[in-house]
Amino acid sequence: MDKERGIYITANDKVIEQAIALLNSIRLHDSDTPICLIPYDDNYQTIAKLLKDSYQVEIYQDLDFIERLSNQLYEIFGKGFFARPNQFRKQACWFGEFDKFIYIDTDIVVFDKIIETTDYLDNYDFICYDYQHSGGIKNVFTSKVIENSVFSENDIQDMFNGGFWGAKRNTISEETLYQTFTECASHPEYFDFSQKTSDQPIINYMILKQVSQRFNIVRRPGGAPGSWAGSKHFQVQDHHLIDPNVNQPLDYLHWAGIRIQPGCPYWDIWKYYRYLGEHIPDDESLQTPTQKNLWQKLKGTIKRNV
Repeated sequence: MDKERGIYITANDKVIEQAIALLNSIRLHDSDTPICLIPYDDNYQTIAKLLKDSYQVEIYQDLDFIERLSNQLYEIFGKGFFARPNQFRKQACWFGEFDKFIYIDTDIVVFDKIIETTDYLDNYDFICYDYQHSGGIKNVFTSKVIENSVFSENDIQDMFNGGFWGAKRNTISEETLYQTFTECASHPEYFDFSQKTSDQPIINYMILKQVSQRFNIVRRPGGAPGSWAGSKHFQVQDHHLIDPNVNQPLDYLHWAGIRIQPGCPYWDIWKYYRYLGEHIPDDESLQTPTQKNLWQKLKGTIKRNV
């Protein structure tokens, strides 16, 4: 396998179902690109074996480095500051084996050979591919970053979602990571953590401060499709999605902030990729206990009224 470019994911045994859907979608279009698992925590043995056996996913080579990196970043802000401090383990991407890489959250499915987005890294050091910037600064920054001239209005237009991005190896150094976290820890008023985001505000700050050669793919000539599952206007076409705003197929779909379960947006899309090549179970058998309890209560109410 070519190690010039590859894909990183973070996962543990709790997200096996999501990881299967993601890897099914990646391998459907691309059987060769190397994929590397960064363990989200110590509970990853089951998923690591499954992903290696079924999808040729390898574990990040230096697990001691991940532990040291994440602990040091965690300690800069102090215990209890972040809702999900392990999100910062993905920063090991900068120091891994791929010269060019993309990072993908497990609550995503892709619709084509997604590694080809790294072609943009021929001209840039960092890429993203979303419309996070169009929704304002919430979940990333507070108005203080504008009021205090930390960033310009133009800088803010380069905000991105932390679930899908790409870069060149060593664009960010380990020293820069620690320095950035120290800066951010001294100015918590700059960041919006109200929705329990952890890494996204800090990493946006770092990229906007440190990487001038950055590009959001949605700004390519001719425009580009959206990618958020909360967008209601996408049209389903043969297990793919079309964005009618630009009349283009989506490259990926991200359920950011959305629980993937029966009834969620584009549920049938996710279920198709999760059970690709398998028997697809009915929705009732896939419902969470909470959903089943609500359904039982609803049926009881209907019977009483009848």
